[in-house]
Amino acid sequence: MVVSTGSGVAVERLDVSAYEIPTGEPESDGTLEWDSTTIVVVEAHAGGQTGLGYTYGPTAAGKLIEEKLAGEVEGADAMAPAETWERLGRSLRNAGRPGIGSMALAAVDTALWDLKARLLELPLVDVLPRAHDSVPLYGSGGFCSYSLERLREQLGGWVGDGFSRVKIKISREPERDPERLDAARAAIGDEAELFADSNGAFSRKQALDWAQRLRREWGVTWFEEPVSSADFEGLRLIRQRGPGGLEIAAGEYGYVLADFRNLVGCVDCLQADVTRCGGITGLLQVAGLAAGHGLDVSGHCAPQLSAHALCAVPNLRHLEYFHDHVRVESLLFDGVVEPEEGELRPDRTRAGHGLELRRADAERYAA
Repeated sequence: MVVSTGSGVAVERLDVSAYEIPTGEPESDGTLEWDSTTIVVVEAHAGGQTGLGYTYGPTAAGKLIEEKLAGEVEGADAMAPAETWERLGRSLRNAGRPGIGSMALAAVDTALWDLKARLLELPLVDVLPRAHDSVPLYGSGGFCSYSLERLREQLGGWVGDGFSRVKIKISREPERDPERLDAARAAIGDEAELFADSNGAFSRKQALDWAQRLRREWGVTWFEEPVSSADFEGLRLIRQRGPGGLEIAAGEYGYVLADFRNLVGCVDCLQADVTRCGGITGLLQVAGLAAGHGLDVSGHCAPQLSAHALCAVPNLRHLEYFHDHVRVESLLFDGVVEPEEGELRPDRTRAGHGLELRRADAERYAA
């Protein structure tokens, strides 16, 4: 499909690849177990430059990109990713825009924003409406499958590296959680914030009981998905009747804007994942919605993409520095930015987001 381009630079083609990286050890949260992470990578080509984007999802997302989105992107204006985003959204109508469709769109959209920045020879953070120079982080792992020793090592290590907040997974075996929470608090000390994530494992009454305990016994300040993120009334109940000082959060499974609108009034902070909510263009819409309702945004995972994107969110709270994605991005890409005193600062010496796929290393994980 050829589209008239105001800039005169047309996208030539998309390349799609997928990689499955085994975890270093078995991992689990309150409702799921896994032993690998799959990443779908998109490369957009124009004007001698290549933009890179990705989503964490099944290889089927790559097939959807090839079947429904690639033809719409080819010939589009490389300098107008938001314009292309609208057209791609419409093309997914009958295939199903929420869920995997939005994840496929996110990978393409991020690649197009990166391509635009590279064509302009500017860092992506400066092509976006930059509101911050860096993004505060919280360390995230603390899986239910970890031994107490591993739990202490990971969470305490982040605090030792300058992180002021860390998160632990709970609720798979609630009877074990007091011991795990004791270990976590001892490892991070009294000054660091402790977050907890149930991944929707609890009923409403269980969650309300645990909200009280988490705040009273371990000083937890962030309770993520105490009930399913689809249980809006349940989230609202925990938010309204839970203890002071404990914020309720959800939104990582938001795909389209309506998903986030449904959470307004149910959470204290709205989470958004740039690899799920339609990419950078979708993320900026979510941030606007949140700002209009007096809510902050917390970025969910994918730290290397999120660092640039979230710098364009004025109402930013922080970003989840998720163990699995940190590991995957370090294995597959050059240009990975390391945290400094608990923050990620985009590399403004490199065009785009600065990531380059290490093809020889990636090939061993080809899905």
